[in-house]
Amino acid sequence: MTDPTSLPNFPPTPDEHPLRGRVLDALIDEGYEPNIDPDGDVAFTVQEQQLFVRCMEGDFTVMRVFGQWQVGDEVPQDLLSQLRACNELTLRLNVVKAGIANGTLVVTGEHVIAPETDLRALLDVTTQLVLSAVHLWHETIMGRIPGAGTEQA
Repeated sequence: MTDPTSLPNFPPTPDEHPLRGRVLDALIDEGYEPNIDPDGDVAFTVQEQQLFVRCMEGDFTVMRVFGQWQVGDEVPQDLLSQLRACNELTLRLNVVKAGIANGTLVVTGEHVIAPETDLRALLDVTTQLVLSAVHLWHETIMGRIPGAGTEQA
């Protein structure tokens, strides 16, 4: 039961974090139910996958859409092969980067955002790129993509 004396967790005002406010609005307009996680990232679920949007504001405003997936036991556990699959993915795709951190695949898509940027379209495209990249990484590491470059030199 919720403590009746606690205040609700309202997101910050748009002028406090303008990009994050725009991201929240865009995701809500698309029918998602985003929230702000303890790190200040916008969290949302798409196709049963948890994704995040980190908004970095400064001299340049940068939006990072990312997800994290635990590398499963069915995947070859050789770290070098996993990193080669990440490298292959990063070299093949625009916008998307992949890496391995503590047994977790991290896939990100980053953009510099201007005030006139169509954020809804960019979020949609980047979300699909991140999810597609995870699938492509898995197919690459499992050897289902011929010539993907994960074989040892």
